[in-house]
Amino acid sequence: MGFGAEPPPARHVSGTDVGYRLVFGTYEDALRMVGAKGEARTAPNPVSGARIQLFAAMVHDGNRSYWDAEFARQRWGGLLAPPALLMGWLIPPPWEPAEQGSDRRPVASVALRVPLPGTTFINAANDVEFLQPIVEGDLLTVVEELVSVSPEKRTRLGVGHFVETLETYRRQDGAVVATCRNTLFRFTPGAPS
Repeated sequence: MGFGAEPPPARHVSGTDVGYRLVFGTYEDALRMVGAKGEARTAPNPVSGARIQLFAAMVHDGNRSYWDAEFARQRWGGLLAPPALLMGWLIPPPWEPAEQGSDRRPVASVALRVPLPGTTFINAANDVEFLQPIVEGDLLTVVEELVSVSPEKRTRLGVGHFVETLETYRRQDGAVVATCRNTLFRFTPGAPS
C-alpha cells in the first residue's frame, strides 16, 4: 500500500467480539460441564525467532538458546521458545485487517464458559509441564478441558468456586509439547463471606 492508498477494513478484537462474557448458573450446572473440552485453538502464527528475542530482551534474559541460532539448532532444533511464552503464542492479535469470508474468531476459554455465580475471577494456580522443546517454526494448537469445579468456598476475596482446567498443547506434527493445569477462582468481589 503506497501513500494515499486506502487501508484495508479492520477487524478489531475486543471482549464483545470474543465473547469473554462470563456465563452464569448454579454449581450443579457447572458440574455437568466437567469433562467438557473446548474446540482446538491454533496459534495465528508459528513460533518466531523475532518474538523469542523480543521477549528475552524485555526480561533481560541472555540464555544462548534464545539468541544463538547455531547453538540452539544443534541443542534444540531451533531457537528455543521461553517457557513464559507458552500461552502467549495462542493470543490473537488485538487488530488485523478484515479478510473477506474469514471466520477466524478468537474463542473464549472453557473456564469462562462454566455456568457459576460470581462476577469476576482471578488466577489461583498454574502448573505447566514441558514434554518437548518448543522451537522457532512450531505451530501450536491447544485443547482445553474442564477438570473440576469445587463446592462453594469462602475466602478473604469473597464466596466462590475454584475451576480447574487442563490445556494440552501440540505442535504441527501432533506431538504433545506441554500441558498446563490452571485453577481460577470465580467469585463476586465484596460478597459477604
